[in-house]
Order: sequence, then structure tokens, then C-alpha cells
Amino acid sequence: MKDQLDQAFLSDPSSVHGRYQSVRERSVALLQGLSAEDCCAQSMPDASPVKWHLAHTTWFFETFLLERFEPGFRPHHPAFRVLFNSYYNAIGDKYARPQRGLLTRPSLDEVLAYRRNVDRRMTPLLARLPHDASGELAGLVELGLQHEQQHQELMLTDVKHLLSTNPLKPAYADAPLAANAAATALDWRVFEAGVVEIGHHGAGFCFDNETPRHRQFVERFALASRLVTNGEFLAFVEAGGYGNAALWLSEGWEWVSAQRLHHPLYWQPADEGAASHWQEFTLHGSQPLDLNAAATHLSLFEADAYARWAGARLPTEAEWEHAAAHAQPQIGEHANEYLHPRGAHYTGMTQLFGAGWQWTASSYAPYPGYAPQEGAVGEYNGKFMVNQYVLRGSSCVTPAGHARASYRNFFPATARWQFTGIRLAKS
Repeated sequence: MKDQLDQAFLSDPSSVHGRYQSVRERSVALLQGLSAEDCCAQSMPDASPVKWHLAHTTWFFETFLLERFEPGFRPHHPAFRVLFNSYYNAIGDKYARPQRGLLTRPSLDEVLAYRRNVDRRMTPLLARLPHDASGELAGLVELGLQHEQQHQELMLTDVKHLLSTNPLKPAYADAPLAANAAATALDWRVFEAGVVEIGHHGAGFCFDNETPRHRQFVERFALASRLVTNGEFLAFVEAGGYGNAALWLSEGWEWVSAQRLHHPLYWQPADEGAASHWQEFTLHGSQPLDLNAAATHLSLFEADAYARWAGARLPTEAEWEHAAAHAQPQIGEHANEYLHPRGAHYTGMTQLFGAGWQWTASSYAPYPGYAPQEGAVGEYNGKFMVNQYVLRGSSCVTPAGHARASYRNFFPATARWQFTGIRLAKS
């Protein structure tokens, strides 16, 4: 792991402790505006209560670091080993994921006390990092922080889904949602055929599924300069796209028919037939549908059907990464954390990061030569490489600094509670 970390992370204890503290504090800061009841509820099996996220990310540090490296280790609470284990079979038993919302105990206050206890006990371990010759301790600390940043994004998307199920349509954030100016025109950037390299390289952290870097041949292709907007996707809706079987993959058509879907998740047709009267539920509550913002919360099936309707297709992950590696991210694209996608206001290749995760046509599979890490942490990515598709980029709620061109996110084809959008490609 050591070669995947910045040298500053290994050599400066104050820097490491500051980063640890910053990441951990941000998770708690996301509670602002939420009640204890908000933090306990679970709106669907794919989502988890905010309280569970706070406990699980703490469980990670206690289980993978304190249990191994702390002298005289004793668990904060023996039952937490099972309650807050997500999917690590090597660790032992797990509490059923669909029932996490039934965990009224421990209370939110007890979970926050658990976090403070583990943070206090982590301080001596962080001070040992400059003497960690193997880099193993440092690697696990960084993995824990990156893992927590993933859960920070999930906390926001899960609470958004939860609040959307409430007839009151309550807002997570009280601040008004600024309207976007007109989106820049969509154009196409052409990339010639050839052998390209994809996968992580150079300094900095990466997950094991981003390795090894390898060569891949891509045919000549063109990639859209920005994401598909709400206005463009609304045209698909109004053209009857959800009712045209010819546009859908077979499994997608069965899914959309069984679910009786006619528009994206969180869209609300307040006044039939008037585009200006569509509403969209956001973390700022129900808002008029912003036609210039990137369309998000779309499944792979919806993204693929739209691409077919638009006379295009979804890019492969190799095409996306090759294009992203040759594009200069626009100012502000890595800042993220706007709580809702912003429109495309730059010329050239834009919205690679910070608006919505972008579906690709690539199944989530190992790279040639991939090998998971040994032990329980090896379960982090590798065992999920089946029946899922790769997404690239990052979203408006991805923590700042957590995005990179080689990052491989992945979800099943029906998932749409995440900020997932569409970047078109053509052959």
C-alpha cells in the first residue's frame, strides 16, 4: 500500500492527524438539520440509516486498526462487531442489511460516543505512522478515510431518498437552490483509434479495483462535451420514451413495465403537459425542475434507453477514462458538495466531475492481472464483480478530493437513488 500514498501522509504526523480529524468531523457535520428520528429510519433495503453509517465507519477503524495494532485492545462494545459489520464475511456474523432501520438501540448519542472513543484511541496509532516501515498501518488508515468519504456520499443520497418518501417533502438543507443559467451547447470531441492505458498510476491513493494499469485498444469514438440535461431528458419523457419497448434492453423493459415508471426518480408532474410545472425533489426540498441542470438519479436502463433514442450510446469505461485523462477539469469541478447538480457553463469537455456519476456500457469486472488484497479488506471490491456496471466521474455530493479519472464506481442496472447521469458517446 505504501506506494499508493503521498509521502506527506507518511512523514507528517500533524498532517495525518489533521486529515483524519477533518474527515471524521465532516461525517458528524452532515447531521446538521437532522433529527434523531431522521438518523434511525431506513427507506429501502439498498439504503442505510445515517446512524448506521456513522457507526459502521467507526467500526472500520476499530476492527481493522485498533483490534490489530492497539496494545491491550478491548472493544468499545462487543455487540457492535456484528451490528455494524456490513459485508465482511472474514470478520464474522452480520446484522441483516434490510433491517438496519430496526436498530433503535444504540441511540444516536451512543453512536456519537462510540465515534469519540475510537477517535481518541486512534491518536496514538496516527503518531506511529512515520515509523511504519511497511506502510501497512498507513495504508489501512488511508483506506479507512477513503471508505468514510464513500459513506459521506451515501449518507446524503440515503437521507434524500428517506425524505422523499415523506408526504411533507421536507428539505435537508434550508438554503435556497440557485437556478442555473442556460447550459452550454452539447458538442462532440473525437478520439482516434489506438492502444490506450487505463488504471491508476502515479502518486496518491487508489482502490485495488483501479489496478493494475494496463493497455486496451479503443476504436475511433466521439464523446459528448457535457452531461444530458433535465430539459433534454424531459423531451424523451414527453416523446413517450418510457412506453417505447424498442428503446429498452429486454430486462430493462420488464423492469420499467413492472415498476410502472414514466419519469425519473424524484420528478413530480405537478401539472400535466406543462414543462415549467414539473417538480423535482432535491436535498433542498421540492423545486421547479431546472431544465439546465444535469439529469440524475437515472438507472443504467434509463440511460441506455435515452442514448438509443438520441441516436447515440453509452461510452465504455476505457473510452471515458481515456477522454478524461486528456481533458483539463474546469475550475470548481473538484469542489463538489453543492447538494444538487449544477449546469454546464464551460466550453470544451466539462462535468467530468462534480455533477453526476456517469454510466458506462462496461460490466464491472477485474482488470487483467487484478489481485485483491489479502485478508478481510480484500472483500472491499473484488467479490462484487458480477451483475453490476461501472460508473465514472463523481457527483455533486462526492466529498472534495475524492474524485480521480481512474475511480471505478459500480451499481446494478436498476439503481437510481444515487446521483447517476448520462454522458453520450458515438462510434
